[in-house]
Amino acid sequence: MNYKRLETFVWVASLGSFRKAAERLHTTQPAISARISGLEEELGVKLFEREGGSSPIMLTSKGKELLPYVEKILYQTEQLKKRAGLSTAYSGVLRLGVSETIVNTWLPDFLSRLNKDMPNLDVEMTVDITSNLANGIKDRSLDLGLLMGPISEPNIVNRELCTFSLSWVASPHLDLPDRLLYLEELAKWPIITYARATKPYVEINQKFRELDGPPAHFFASTSLAACRSLAIDAVGISTLPNIMITKELEAGSLRKIRAVWTPNDLTFTASYSDEPFNPIAEVATNIAVVSAQEYSKKQAQ
Repeated sequence: MNYKRLETFVWVASLGSFRKAAERLHTTQPAISARISGLEEELGVKLFEREGGSSPIMLTSKGKELLPYVEKILYQTEQLKKRAGLSTAYSGVLRLGVSETIVNTWLPDFLSRLNKDMPNLDVEMTVDITSNLANGIKDRSLDLGLLMGPISEPNIVNRELCTFSLSWVASPHLDLPDRLLYLEELAKWPIITYARATKPYVEINQKFRELDGPPAHFFASTSLAACRSLAIDAVGISTLPNIMITKELEAGSLRKIRAVWTPNDLTFTASYSDEPFNPIAEVATNIAVVSAQEYSKKQAQ
């Protein structure tokens, strides 16, 4: 029985669309239709109701009955590969979503390990804020997200990666007092921070809204590197992961600001949908966990 036909059956059933399945499997819609027709002919049953138009493709009663068996076959096939140590057999495309904090820390090591363990794999990478990456995981336009998690959905697997603490920083040129500062004092300058719709932004914005007096002004950006540059150039005060400002603190281009309140630590997870079973995302997640742990150990030394 043809593996690609079985795989196609599961993805069409999961996504409810020949077009989306074609995009996911990097082939054409006619090729998807041909695989499903071939499988139906081989099994002697009709698997999908094809109503046409924009209506989702629906499983027939027989299709619903057979789907769990096909999923089990695919799962056991991948487990066999894993037992045999055939990680080099993995090929195709991993659609990877990454938060910028990861990009600026241990992503290069992760990609090097990924290429070493799965040399036949191509990677399509998207760098974005967590809310957009989470949506990509949920609608399966992304296979794996390295993001501020976890994602609270029944079919999403979340593996903890690392935690980064944040600090308030500013250029020495702002000449801030060397003492514990109230947030009202920080609000005299623009607050340079994470993009809107991110957890840190929401937390920081809420805290400053509670203050009496004139409202704080925010310079929000999807680029943490840009936030760091703006802080160095004395545009305002920023909150950044400590892991990203070590060199700047040593060089004296930035200094930490002691404040009565600091945002919560950022917890990152590797998150992916396991329905249908996604062996490449699972293997890549294991590699991401190792990369994150090794990076954290080096930083602690």
